Amino acid sequence: MKIAFYTLGCKVNQYETQSLRELFEKKGHTAVSHRDCFDCIIINSCTVTAESDRKTRQLLNRFRRENPKALIVLTGCMAQMADEVNGINTDIIVGNTDLKRVVDLAEQGLGVTEILKHERHEKFNTPAISDFAERTRAYIKIEDGCERYCSYCIIPYARGFVRSKPLNKIHDEAVMLASKGFKEIVLVGINLSAYGAGENINLCDAVDIVCSVDGIERVRLGSLEPDHISNEMLMRFKAQGKFCPQFHLSLQSGSDSVLKRMNRHYDSAFYEDLVTRIRAIFPNASISTDIMVGFPQESEEEFEESLEFARKISFAKTHVFAYSRRKGTVADKMEGQISNQVKKARSQKMIAVTNKSESEFLQALVGETVLVLFETNENGNWIGYTENYARVEAESSENLAGKLGNVKIILANADTCKGELV
Repeated sequence: MKIAFYTLGCKVNQYETQSLRELFEKKGHTAVSHRDCFDCIIINSCTVTAESDRKTRQLLNRFRRENPKALIVLTGCMAQMADEVNGINTDIIVGNTDLKRVVDLAEQGLGVTEILKHERHEKFNTPAISDFAERTRAYIKIEDGCERYCSYCIIPYARGFVRSKPLNKIHDEAVMLASKGFKEIVLVGINLSAYGAGENINLCDAVDIVCSVDGIERVRLGSLEPDHISNEMLMRFKAQGKFCPQFHLSLQSGSDSVLKRMNRHYDSAFYEDLVTRIRAIFPNASISTDIMVGFPQESEEEFEESLEFARKISFAKTHVFAYSRRKGTVADKMEGQISNQVKKARSQKMIAVTNKSESEFLQALVGETVLVLFETNENGNWIGYTENYARVEAESSENLAGKLGNVKIILANADTCKGELV
């Protein structure tokens, strides 16, 4: 069969789609673009918000309309939530507990729904990948599951309990990816900071094992929960010359009262102290984050607290988003839901503040010479990223894809630095 794939959501989903692609190819099927003619399409879904579910349903209807004879398979987080898939426009629904079942059911071509419950002692079972299609950096999923139960989040129910990939399997996967020419590895997970929970290992051990692989020049981390990061961990990261000093520390709000309603496990003072410690250990570190506005009962004073906190931290990059009600969560039942009009206005204010700090972060690089891993070419300009994840453009007639090069930064705009190859 010709199998197409469409991925919604996070880096973990992107990794799992690659894993599915390789599982299908090992069975003799051909992977094609979702824009081409296909016999079957796999939709790897996200369910983090009600809006995510709406987009998935819209996508399924579109593919059904455009490809009426094709087999449509829904998997991923939305597929795992039984209440969300009743009457959905798809042929096969299979949850995210076992990716191999996606291949089996697609081959059978039966109209079936198979959602297996996540179990407490479930083992990490996502098949390793040997390549990462059309990408310069490769992800390695090393952790699955989350047990934080933030009041706005359904993911602990969709993903189950924390489980971790064994270190020897991480090493073998990194070796394979290095042999394919990948120089940068990004370690990802649903709750990456919880890697090794319940075992005698932690995230530093995973970083160390990937850094030990010849051919890997950079190791980067995905999103982190701030309360899991200790000074000891930071010093171990610092000891690895391949470690990229980019920390995406999920904030959600700069107001302590809002953080408490969210059931986050830290306050703004803890977060600020962590950022201060990171910047002392890694002088060139970039701190990025997610900030939610319009959480239930968020007053104007609480929003202003969050806004001021964002100014104080001065993030290198921020994903600002409005709270979206999600059925099945504590927050969905809270009184004091904020209107869309207010959420939109607060989003615009927060974006203005965080865009300013992003611009200042990039402006500080002007005059510096930085090492860039190049990825793509646009109109003769090669685009890549520094170790602290600043986006850089440099003109060259050479093919720089997947190569590291020194660039002297000559100017910076709102979201990109421009420079000359040294």
